[in-house]
Amino acid sequence: MYDLIIVGGGPAGSAAGRIAGRAGLKTLLLEKEIFPRYKPCGGALSDHAISHFDFEFPDELIEKELYGARICFRDRVIERYKDYRIAVTITRSKLDNFLLSKAQESGIEILQGEKVISISNEDDYVQVKTKNSSYESRFVIIATGSQGTLKNIVRRKDSKKEYGVCIVTEVEEENERIDNYIRDSIEMRFGVAGMGYGWIFPHDNYYSVGIGGLASLLSDPNSAMREYLEDNGFKEKYRFNGHVIPCGGYKRKITDQRILLSGDAAGFVDAFSGEGLAYAIRSGQIAAEVISETLHTGNKDLTHLREYEKRCDLEFGEHLKYSLVFAKMMHNFPEISFKIFTSEEAIIDRFLEVAAFRLTYKEYLKWLIFNFRPGWLLKNISRKA
Repeated sequence: MYDLIIVGGGPAGSAAGRIAGRAGLKTLLLEKEIFPRYKPCGGALSDHAISHFDFEFPDELIEKELYGARICFRDRVIERYKDYRIAVTITRSKLDNFLLSKAQESGIEILQGEKVISISNEDDYVQVKTKNSSYESRFVIIATGSQGTLKNIVRRKDSKKEYGVCIVTEVEEENERIDNYIRDSIEMRFGVAGMGYGWIFPHDNYYSVGIGGLASLLSDPNSAMREYLEDNGFKEKYRFNGHVIPCGGYKRKITDQRILLSGDAAGFVDAFSGEGLAYAIRSGQIAAEVISETLHTGNKDLTHLREYEKRCDLEFGEHLKYSLVFAKMMHNFPEISFKIFTSEEAIIDRFLEVAAFRLTYKEYLKWLIFNFRPGWLLKNISRKA
């Protein structure tokens, strides 16, 4: 009998595992893949996400340091920089492998290549079955990302307006040419995908290029991706990798008796930018902290588990809710909204503070309304929603 079984070895699962191991919990982490493995992702890791680690983040994982962004809509382009680092670019396979090794340092047991096929709540434990075996645990954290169906043990399936579809590829290029094209920043182009954007992120000798949009609006993502690549001068044939991400800000059930959801599985993703790594790491940590407290206090009626939802809501719940408000404001009225968004350098400058987690979406929206009077947009959004 384990104290905790974690399903999924990505950032949320690894973060939970490290906390659980350091708290002395008998913990098993089950990962269906063998690390390192390829993971489709733009590969931007915010300094805010890095701040949650209790260890030094290694320089060798950092490919580019990001201080700004180039925001494009139609023929409008604004590029702004901060005097502090906002994020870094990393290769997800390397990041995830490193974080899993940091979890293993805490003494937990890790089984790779072990796919979970079912999870069920019993009277006073949870049964976890894989293709190879069966395990029992006092508690389970599902940290499988947005793919798969295990999360639906706890919460309902998202509708097409509640998740996005992303297509990403890697375009090889020399670092000198990358720096000449875009240095110390990322490029985001709006108006190319349904309620989403296209991106070009600089890495070490390659670009991460992709598009992401709401599933209900992006009917043919592969065609949209091919068009986006061609429009940006990428003429070769590239291998596409797709994945889905939830839109944060919607109310979702994230606990069920002894099972907790973390990261993308819980829907913890910025609805406008698609940022999910910071929320994955922190929610995994909070889940393990709450489970540790529950075990150590001997709270048999499980009421203490409600603390998980409360703490997540307190730390980033409101921020994600307003990210959804902002996303709807921008994408329901794109021609007007993005013209406003790209009309003033100050608007982008302040948005970079949101990306750096120095300003909340709620504070940003208040600033916009006070300075640029787009209140009528918010009124129309609430009617349409």
